[in-house]
Amino acid sequence: MITILGAAGLIGSRLCKRLTERSIEHYAPDREDATITNRNLGNIIYCIGVTADFRSRTFDTVEAHVCNLLRLLRDCDFDSLLYLSSCRLYGARGGFAREEDKLVAAPLNPDDLYNLSKALGESLALNSKRKVRIARISNVYGDDFRSQNFLSSVIRDAVTRGEVIVRTSPDSEKDYIHSDDVVDCLIKLANGSRHEIYNIASGENVSNQELMDYVSRITGCAVVFEAGAPTLKFPKIDIERVRKEFDFHPSALRERIDEVVQRYQSLSAKLSEH
Repeated sequence: MITILGAAGLIGSRLCKRLTERSIEHYAPDREDATITNRNLGNIIYCIGVTADFRSRTFDTVEAHVCNLLRLLRDCDFDSLLYLSSCRLYGARGGFAREEDKLVAAPLNPDDLYNLSKALGESLALNSKRKVRIARISNVYGDDFRSQNFLSSVIRDAVTRGEVIVRTSPDSEKDYIHSDDVVDCLIKLANGSRHEIYNIASGENVSNQELMDYVSRITGCAVVFEAGAPTLKFPKIDIERVRKEFDFHPSALRERIDEVVQRYQSLSAKLSEH
C-alpha cells in the first residue's frame, strides 16, 4: 500500500490519479487527518512542500520540509518513506550534478532557505534509522497552470497576454521534466530500490532562448529579454543511477511542450466563454 502525503499538489495529485488508474491500493489523507498515527502507512511518498512562493513563506517552508517530516518519522508506523527533494540543491553552477556531490548553501542568502530546508529534511530522514529514500527532482512541468513556477508563468503570459518578459538571459539554462515521467518513476522507487538518493530529471538542459523559441512558435507571442538580465546556468543532472536501475527514459521538453501549451490554450478559451 502506498500513502501519498501532500496529495493536493501537482505531483501528489498526479500520483493519486496514476495509482487509481493502475488499481494500486493507496491512501491520501488530508492535512487535518489525525488517523495517520493509528495505522501502518505502508510505503509513504512524502510530497509535502512549498515551491515557487517559498521566499514569502519562510515558516511554512521549514514546517513543510522539516517539521512535518520530523513528526512523521518519530510518531508514525510505516514500511518505507520516499522524501521528495529537489535538484535545486546542486545550485547554479556548471558541469554535472551527481547524487554523491557535496552540497553548498549560504544561510544569509534568502534564496538558499529552500535548499537548506530540503537538505535538512534529507539529512533528518537519512539519519532517522528508518527505511528512507530521497528523490531529487528537477523542474516539473505539466498541467499545473496556476503555478508561479517559471515555465507555467511563461505559458500563461504567452497565451493570455501575447507577450513574455524574461528576467534572466537567453543563455540561462536548466533541466525540465514532465510530471508524467516523475510520477511513473516515483511509484517504482516507492516499491524498493538499491540506493538511497536518486536524481529524477530529463538529463538535458534547455536554454531560455530554446524555450522561448518553442513557445513563440506555438503561440505567436512576442518575447522580450530584460536588458542586463543575469545568466543562471544550472548543472546538467546526471540520471544514470535511475536510468540503469529502473530503465528510466524521460521525454525531452521539445517532445511535450506543444501538448502542454495547447492544453492551456484550450483551458483559457473555455474560461473566456463563461
